[in-house]
Amino acid sequence: MNIHIFKGFGHVLLEVTFALIPLVLFFLIFQVFFLKLDRKKLVNIAKGIVLSFLGLAFFLQGVHVGFFPVGELIGEKLGSLSDRWVLIPIGFVFGFVATFAEPAVRILNHEVEKVSGGYISQKVMLYTLSIGVAVSIALSMLRIIVGIPLWYFIIPGYLIALTLMYFSSNRFTAIAFDSGGVATGPMTVTFVLAIAVGVASVIDGRDPLLDGFGMIALVALSPIISVLTLGLLFEGKGREKQNEKRKQGA
Repeated sequence: MNIHIFKGFGHVLLEVTFALIPLVLFFLIFQVFFLKLDRKKLVNIAKGIVLSFLGLAFFLQGVHVGFFPVGELIGEKLGSLSDRWVLIPIGFVFGFVATFAEPAVRILNHEVEKVSGGYISQKVMLYTLSIGVAVSIALSMLRIIVGIPLWYFIIPGYLIALTLMYFSSNRFTAIAFDSGGVATGPMTVTFVLAIAVGVASVIDGRDPLLDGFGMIALVALSPIISVLTLGLLFEGKGREKQNEKRKQGA
C-alpha cells in the first residue's frame, strides 16, 4: 500500500468531524424535545451518520490525492495544445459527464419527480442540468482562451434569468435556483475547476487566479437558465393541452 495515499488524512478527518458535529447536535436536540424516535430508527440514523462520515472523509482524501492533481495535469496538457479551440467541445463533454455523475443532482432530480408526482421526470431534469452545465464549462474555456472578463457573462446571464423568472411559475423558479446550488457539487468543483486552473496556468497572458477561477459562478448560473427554460416549455405544453381539451369540450 502506498503510504502517500493517506498523507494529511488526519486533517481531513478533523474537518469532516467539525462539519458533522453541528448537524448531529441539532438532531439530538430535536430528538429529545420533538421527534422522540424509537430505538430502531435511532440505530439506523447512527449507522447513516457513520457511513456519511467515512464517505466524506475518503472522498475528500481522494480529491486531495487524485482529482485535484490529475485535473490540473489534464488542464496543463490541454492548454499546451496548438489548436486551443478544441478546449471548447472538450469542456462541454467534461461538464456534461461531471454533472451526469453528480450525486447531489441525482438526489434533487429524485425529489423533484416525487414532489411533482412524476410531472417532471428525473431523466428530463438530469439532461437539462447536464446540458446547462456543459454549456457553461464550454463558455468558461472560451473565456480563458480569448481572455473575456467574467462579468461579460455574469451580468447578461442573470438579466436573462430574471427575465425568465417573470414568465415562469413559482414552482420552476424555486427548482431552478436550487439547481444552481446543486450543480456546483464535488464532481464539478474538484475536477473541472482543477482543469480550468491548469489550462489558465499554461496559456500566455492568463492568470490562474483571474482567468482560471470564476467558472463556478457560470456553473451556478447555467442550471437556473436551463431549468427556467424547461419550465416555460412545460407550461407551454400544458396550456396547449388545456386549449385542446376546451376545444374538444366545446
